[in-house]
Formats: sequence, structure tokens, C-alpha cells
Amino acid sequence: MKKFFSLLIAFIGLNLNSFAQSVIPNPDPNAPEIKFESEVIDYGSIDYDANGIREFKFTNVGKTPLTVTAVTGECGCTATTIDGKPGWPQEPILPGKSGVIKVKYDTKREGRFEKNVTVSSNSKLSTVKIRIKGEIKSKPASGAGN
Repeated sequence: MKKFFSLLIAFIGLNLNSFAQSVIPNPDPNAPEIKFESEVIDYGSIDYDANGIREFKFTNVGKTPLTVTAVTGECGCTATTIDGKPGWPQEPILPGKSGVIKVKYDTKREGRFEKNVTVSSNSKLSTVKIRIKGEIKSKPASGAGN
């Protein structure tokens, strides 16, 4: 009897899973599509408190205007707002045109880092993860020998 109920539950679960997959609509073939020159920026080894702003260049390779709706870092050490302004285009990007997303890492944090940034848009893939990585050198000793 236990085997029967286990099989019944498994059967129902598989049927529900296949039903859920069949109702997902196909993506719009005319939808905008974001394509980055590179999805990873490697800062390399940089000085403590160096300029932490980097730019991700992208192109709308789709057939309709692309609107970037949000860009978020995975922690407080990664900012997507630069000088109080969003680091991404506020106007739609026309097909074939390019744009830039600015990301700022807090370079007052010593050591290696690897952080994801999530880009939300009306693209075929509504969210895309881009990544920054690198290593911040140790903070220089102040007043040594004085």
C-alpha cells in the first residue's frame, strides 16, 4: 500500500511538472536583446583606495528598444549609483545602438573580491548577471619612519 501511494504521488508530481513547463510562453522573437562586450571585468591587482569605477559596454542586438530597469550589486561594497545618479542609461537603447553600465567597487577593502551585478531589463532574458573581480593591495603604512 505504501508503494502504491509513493508511486501515485510521484506520478502526479511528474504530471504537474510537465504541465507547468508546457504553459510557459515562448519569448517574443522581436524582443530587445542585451549583449555585453564582456560579462566579466577583471580589475587585476589595484592599489588600496584606487578608482573603483568600471564600465560594462553593451549593445541591443534585438529588434525593439531595450530599457534597462534596474542594476543591483550583491552587497554594499558594489555600487551601481555613481555620484547620486544611476550608472545605467535612463533612456531606451534602440536596436543596434550601444550603452554603458557603470559599476563601482569599494577599493578600501583589502584582498581578493568577486561580485555579481544583476541587470534587469525588458530583454529576452529579463535578468542577466555580470561580474567584477580583482584584488585590492594592502593599505599602505602611514607615517612609517617619521
